[in-house]
Amino acid sequence: MRGAGATWYTAVPTIHQIIIDRHTSKPEAEYPALRFIRSCSASLAPAIMEKLEAAFGAPVVEAYAMTEASHLMTSNPLPEDGARKAGSVGRAVGQEMAILDEEGRRVEAGKSGEVCVRGANVTSGYKGNPEANEAAFRFGWFHTGDIGVVDEEGYLRLVGRIKELINRGGEKISPIEVDSVLLGHPAIAQAVAFGVPDAKYGEEINCAVIPREGVSLGEEEVLAYCRRNLAAFKVPKKVYIADELPKTATGKIQRRIVAQHFVVPVLPTKA
Repeated sequence: MRGAGATWYTAVPTIHQIIIDRHTSKPEAEYPALRFIRSCSASLAPAIMEKLEAAFGAPVVEAYAMTEASHLMTSNPLPEDGARKAGSVGRAVGQEMAILDEEGRRVEAGKSGEVCVRGANVTSGYKGNPEANEAAFRFGWFHTGDIGVVDEEGYLRLVGRIKELINRGGEKISPIEVDSVLLGHPAIAQAVAFGVPDAKYGEEINCAVIPREGVSLGEEEVLAYCRRNLAAFKVPKKVYIADELPKTATGKIQRRIVAQHFVVPVLPTKA
C-alpha cells in the first residue's frame, strides 16, 4: 500500500482476517494512513471490524457490489457523511435500487423482497445468453437474486440469496442471518451456515466455524449460543469446528462448496 500510495483498500472478510492475523503475529511500528477500509461479499465479524479500525486508525465501511452493476451498488457512508449501521451494507450509490415482490411491485420499508437495480452503470444484458437475460431483466429492473430489506432511511440489509434459502419443514431460513449470529460470538473468526438434505424436514441447517487464534471452542458452546440468539427452528443441527474453510480463488466462501466439503461423503474408488 505504501508503494502504491493507496488511501483505502477493499477486500472480502477472509482477506481482512489474514491481515489481522499478520498484524497480531508481526505488528509493524506504523501503518499507511488510510481514509477508510471497505468490506464486501459476506458479513464481517464485529471483532474483525474493531481490530481493523484499531490497527489502521480508519473506519471500516461494509458495502454491496456486483460485476453487473459496474461493481459498487450500496455502501455505508464515511463517518463524516452519515451513520454506519451494523449489519447493513448501506444506501444505494450511483443507481436506483428497489425491493420488489414476485410480481415486480415495490414492497414497503421493513419488508423483504428481491434487491433490484437500474441505471447507467448497470449492464444491458449477458452476451449470447438469452435465458439468463430473461431471468435477470424483468419489469424494467436487473434482478440480483439477493433478498433484502430496506429501512426507512434507505439502508439495505441483505437477508440471503434466493437460491440459498434453507427450507426446513416449510420454514424459510436465511443462512446469512445464522452467519451474522455466529459471527457475534467472541471466539468465532469465520462462519458459514448451509442447508443439507434431511429425511424429516426436507432440509436441515448445518454450519462450519473457525475459532479465533488461540481460543478453544466446542460444538456444544456454539449450539448453546445459537439457542440464546436464534429462534429454535433456526438453530443448526450440526456444527463443524474447522481450521479452514474451502474458498474460491478470490477468497470468497461459497455455501455449496462448504456443504460438499463437510457433508457429502467421499465415495470409495473402484479398483
